Amino acid sequence: MKVHTKVQELTGYEMFLFRPPYGDYDNAVVKTAKDCGYFTIQWDVDSLDWKDYGVDSIIKTVTQHKHLGNGSIILCHNGAKFTSQALDTLIATLKNEGYSFVPISELIYKDNYHMNHEGRQIKN
Repeated sequence: MKVHTKVQELTGYEMFLFRPPYGDYDNAVVKTAKDCGYFTIQWDVDSLDWKDYGVDSIIKTVTQHKHLGNGSIILCHNGAKFTSQALDTLIATLKNEGYSFVPISELIYKDNYHMNHEGRQIKN
């Protein structure tokens, strides 16, 4: 909670979302995060941008991903070599397919849910 407190002091923002590093979580992680006032989030579409296969690979990996659908959370890394080059085309392609983009805080369930093995929240 030291980082939480520091961010709040510096920005005034009360963080409430937690993505476990590497997506590695279990029930204890989710419960601990909840006890600290956080909602645990996960992605269900991995762009694989960290593999540095190139712009076309990122676009194809996301737009043809078997889990891509309403409510998907797409994992991209800001430090990956080709991600920034792929984003404009990726966003335009998804919008042309009828998708819209919202902040995760507007997308997630905040109670009466569980996360399935694919990283999606499921309403109970």
